[in-house]
Amino acid sequence: MALRSLAPMVLATLLLVFAGVRGTDKSTDEDKAIDRNATKMVEDGRQTFRFDTFGDEDFWGGQLRLHEAIAGATFGGTGPGLTPKTALALGLKVDSEAIPALKEAIKHGKVDLDDPGVTLSLLRLDAVVGVKATFTNAFGLDNVGKIQSIGITCALCHSTVDDSITAGVGKRLDGYANRDLDVGQIVAFAPTVKPIADLLGISEAAVRGALLAWGPGKFDAELILDGKATRPDGKTAATLIPPAFGLAGVNLHTWTGWGSVTHWNAFVSNLEMHGKGTFFDPRLKDAAKFPIAAKAGFDNVRVTPDKITSKLAALHFYQLAIPAPTPADGTFDAVAAARGKTLFTGKATCSTCHVPPLFTEPGWNMHTPSEVGVDDFQAKRSPDERYRTSPLKGLFTHTKGGFYHDGRFATLRDVIDHYVAVLSITLTEGEKLDLVEYLKSI
Repeated sequence: MALRSLAPMVLATLLLVFAGVRGTDKSTDEDKAIDRNATKMVEDGRQTFRFDTFGDEDFWGGQLRLHEAIAGATFGGTGPGLTPKTALALGLKVDSEAIPALKEAIKHGKVDLDDPGVTLSLLRLDAVVGVKATFTNAFGLDNVGKIQSIGITCALCHSTVDDSITAGVGKRLDGYANRDLDVGQIVAFAPTVKPIADLLGISEAAVRGALLAWGPGKFDAELILDGKATRPDGKTAATLIPPAFGLAGVNLHTWTGWGSVTHWNAFVSNLEMHGKGTFFDPRLKDAAKFPIAAKAGFDNVRVTPDKITSKLAALHFYQLAIPAPTPADGTFDAVAAARGKTLFTGKATCSTCHVPPLFTEPGWNMHTPSEVGVDDFQAKRSPDERYRTSPLKGLFTHTKGGFYHDGRFATLRDVIDHYVAVLSITLTEGEKLDLVEYLKSI
């Protein structure tokens, strides 16, 4: 009887031992295959994120002739050309790791930043983040002759640099929202915007006016869907560029939750970047909500050869692998932040929606405009007519330009005051300051 009673205990012990061995065993062929696949997906996704244009040169170079304006008349294009100084002022960034022979010279002011020819040299070196140029072959060498076309990549809007050489020049920081980038002004720099004007059914002057109204750090993805360039108050309908880090575990992407990260990657690469691929979203057939998209057939795009679809899986994998950055020591008051954390998860009720550690709701993380206490203009431009609970990790990196989808709140304190009013919460002045410090620390 004693031996029989011990048998279940022995069996349980053996099962725990074997489970532990199995849990730490990484030598099986299956585990090795998974590890190899994960490594390859990250490497391929990084390459796509940084350098793949998906064939969009046909639009930015072939149709808008943007490369001609970049080169300038001196180098076979039109106009004065784009100097490095102007490019940096427009928020374009330079990857210092791509220019080992130049970065020290730039750091010490020994490079002429008023020369469009230097811009072309940087493009030849693939040093301009998110911009990829092609040049005619000269003397049997690639990237030597006249600039032939220009394309853009995901990194244009969703990467920046650490400014380690000078402002706008440094090591890449993938996933960061480039809140310095004036996308509208860059597009308006093109010799022609007729393809956009024809799509929207308005004049080129009106297109340029809409683009120039966006301002730094903003982009209007819905303009080519509904044609609404302004809000009811007359201000631009463009929204802030969101970060692309810390997205693992987060459902729905963009301010108004159009879809998952994979949906938005396909949407942007096909419709916004004007790459060549396949995209399907029958919601864009709604001619009342999306008259431009419905007329243009954006609900069902099929381009052969497809240069996008095969890249989407690795691109998605890489984006999910980008962790949200953590703030440096000394950039927030740690003692006050600790008090703010208690408020965040308690009295202030912030964690009801911004659930740690995702800092958004697990599940369908969407709310009606009335629930978040703002107007419904931008929400109405999306299929579900709601706003997403934005994840808060790395919040300190995108304070420039304000908060919420359109930057309507200039500071974190403004956001807190807004919710105090909307949710009828009572917080002291000190508690509000503590909450700000915690938000800066996430």
